[in-house]
Amino acid sequence: MEPRRTTFTPAQLHILEMMQHFRTESAVLELQEVLADFYALKVQEEADRLWDEGILDAVAIEKLGKTHLRTPYIHP
Repeated sequence: MEPRRTTFTPAQLHILEMMQHFRTESAVLELQEVLADFYALKVQEEADRLWDEGILDAVAIEKLGKTHLRTPYIHP
């Protein structure tokens, strides 16, 4: 069986190329924080859009809070 090949998106390739310039652990941690902040902003923007469109409301949020979303594991 041949090994699986990974195909990166242009954005992933750009981040990988940028990583060659990070020489310290603190620089990597700072980048991780920036990326996490960016992702959190995008999630908030989407939640706001869903709220404004009436797709998401307090009842839906309460239901999500009580939903078990973890992957079930089968023990041998």
